[in-house]
Parts: sequence; structure tokens; C-alpha cells
Amino acid sequence: MKLIYARIRKKALQIVSRYPSPDFYQDHFLSNELSRQYFETNPFTVQLRAFVASKLKDDFGHGLDHAVKVAVDAGALMVIENKLVGSSNDFINRRVIIVQCAALLHDIKRKQENHAVKGAEYAGKVLKKYPFDPDEIEDICLAIRNHEAFKSTEKSNSLEGLLVSDCLYDADKFRWGPDNFRDTVWTMASFLKIPVVKFMELYPNGMEKIAKIKHTFRTGTGKKFGPQFIDTGLAIGEELFDVIHREFADLL
Repeated sequence: MKLIYARIRKKALQIVSRYPSPDFYQDHFLSNELSRQYFETNPFTVQLRAFVASKLKDDFGHGLDHAVKVAVDAGALMVIENKLVGSSNDFINRRVIIVQCAALLHDIKRKQENHAVKGAEYAGKVLKKYPFDPDEIEDICLAIRNHEAFKSTEKSNSLEGLLVSDCLYDADKFRWGPDNFRDTVWTMASFLKIPVVKFMELYPNGMEKIAKIKHTFRTGTGKKFGPQFIDTGLAIGEELFDVIHREFADLL
């Protein structure tokens, strides 16, 4: 099974490589680089990343690599949104670290039912060992609780807390674009040992679900750039669907 999906994934990677990087990374290059710098040097994120690395497995498509990508993008969104309203650099720095910690922990219970709720509860316990204020821990846990698509959300008591939730959500849903066909879908299909025939039966519904994400982005920046992530993912998915039917017909 893994060998079959490895072959299909190779084709998917060839398709993905022909598409340009989403405009978000070029138009907001400095914010993305600043976020990455915070993530790689701040002692909180460095320590928490090591902890998460010991808990997350990459065999389900939502492991450490996924968490790191979400953390860096969420931090960039936090920088962008706060600069738009004139927040101080010190405030921005702190909020970037908060949203990055939320991102590192958001899928910590990914293999369990109601993983967002359970992940939020678990995060609250883990973060007691970190020098965060109670309201900051609350913002992180609420963001984890609210990161699933098509689920009800809990309201934040502050605009600052709401922005943590929104930045985490948007960064996580950016992954439904090219990343979905670069990594996620193959690790999940292989882990779940889904026969290729069944995989192709589910494919159209999966594409419809991806398309619906396009209209759920929450931050101003996410609403501007998120649809491009999704449109690119859909274009890749449609092309790959034809390739599988054409080149892997013997498996269907």
C-alpha cells in the first residue's frame, strides 16, 4: 500500500512543482522572515517544539512538519494584522510567540475524536510549566479549541484573543492548498491503509470540502491570500485526478 501511494505521490510532487509559491510569501516576505526568526530563536518556542517533537508522529499528515509550517505562517499573520493597527513591536513580539505556541500544540491530540477540544485541555496543562499569564494561556487554548473547520467556535473575551484564534485557523487552512497534495493526503491514506479504489471514490467529496474552505478564512490577510492557496490546491487536485485515472488505471 505504501509503495502504491509513494508512486502516486511522486506524480503529485511533479505537478505541485510546476505551480508558483502563493503570493502571501512574496508579498509579506519580511513578516514571514520575522516570524521564522522568532520561532527559531525564542526560548519558549524552542523548548515547546522539542516537547511537541517527542509527542507528534508524522505518519498521519499532521505531525511536527505541519505544526512548524502553521506556526511560522500564523506568526506572520499576527505580525501583519498588528502592524495594520499600529501595535508596538514589543506587543507584536509577544503575540507572535503566543500564536506560535498555539500552532505547535494545535494537533497534539490529532488522532483522537474531538481532537481540538482535547488538545485545548491538554495544552492548558502543558503550558502551566511556561511563564505565560493566565489570559495568554486562555488565548492559546481557545485558539486550539477553535481551529477546526465547519465546527462551532467559542467566543474570546478580547480582540487580542480572537486574533490568536483567527491567525491559527487561517495558517492551518493554508495547508489545504498545495501542501495537501505535497504531503498530507498521502501520509493519511497510507496510515489508514485506504485502498486506491476507495481513495478515488472519496476523491470528489474531498475536493468539494477543500473548495468550501475558500470562504472560511477569518483574518483580513487570510481572506485576501487564503483563496489562492485553495484554488492552487484544487487545480493540483484536478490534474492529479486525471493522472491517476490515466496512469494507474490498473489499480482502479
